[in-house]
Amino acid sequence: MSKKLTVSPSPHVRSKETTTGIMLDVIIALIPALLMSTYYFGLRALLLTAVCVGSAVLAEYVSRKIMKRNNTLGDLSAVVTGLILALNLPSSLPLWMGALGSIIAIVVVKQMFGGIGQNFVNPAMTARIILMVSFPTAMAHWVAPFAGSWSPDAVTAATPMAVLAGVEGGDISAVADALPSLSGMLFGAHGGSMGEVCSLALIAGGLYLIIRKVISPVIPLCFIGTVAVFMLITGKGSLEFTAYQLLGGGLMLGAFFMATDYSTSPLNKKGKIIFGIGCGLITSIIRIFGSLPEGVSFSIILMNILVPHIENLTTPKPFGYVKEKKEGKAE
Repeated sequence: MSKKLTVSPSPHVRSKETTTGIMLDVIIALIPALLMSTYYFGLRALLLTAVCVGSAVLAEYVSRKIMKRNNTLGDLSAVVTGLILALNLPSSLPLWMGALGSIIAIVVVKQMFGGIGQNFVNPAMTARIILMVSFPTAMAHWVAPFAGSWSPDAVTAATPMAVLAGVEGGDISAVADALPSLSGMLFGAHGGSMGEVCSLALIAGGLYLIIRKVISPVIPLCFIGTVAVFMLITGKGSLEFTAYQLLGGGLMLGAFFMATDYSTSPLNKKGKIIFGIGCGLITSIIRIFGSLPEGVSFSIILMNILVPHIENLTTPKPFGYVKEKKEGKAE
């Protein structure tokens, strides 16, 4: 009996990795940050996370049904989107706003462009920006750690980024009393969104993803490194000012978990370097010169839009490739 020779187009790369396995690793990596947010903000943080995740899953199921597409809930991407969105929100945010954000992320940003792998911007980041523009008061209601967040009257606290916004030349002495200690920044004893307070948990999760080879370290290193260099220069060499900038805001969350999104970041190494540096520069410029104290969300979205151009410029040419000459104009 003769054997059939199967002929198929390239690429012929085979891997045991699955979308479900990758998403499960991301969920595992985010668990430390979720646990720390629950520790600081109470069960309200878990409730908001459950609403965001549940809404994302339901939105994906219903939208896929309406669009007559196959069910994709098993890949866990909707769970990851809901979880990342929740960690980008203040724990006191009304639950219906969190649900609305998840629906926007899944239906508008993801499914309307074809589903997983076809969205050109990060769904969770886009939804967060839309919520920021639509509900600025609720999105800026930062609850102090251990103050509870079941009531809108809960004790609030300015985020370190908001305090640092008035600092010039890296001299933080004038606002030192309003800032937490650097250890507090590392462990999360300060106000902010649920996922940005504990930098140590985010770093641990990011290292887990790198060790598991789910993400490449290139984008996070270039992103964080660019911010560090920029802040050292604008802060006139102040290591303390730079440390606060690195540990504050959503830098760690964005660098490890959102800028590395497969669908919206470059595939090759040169592209990743350009992407990471671009995110770092935009974040730094917004923080220092903009009217907003934080710029991670906007930097990632802007660089997402530029990814096709980055890919065109940095994708290696096949061996023997000859650029086609343009035909001359007819006389």
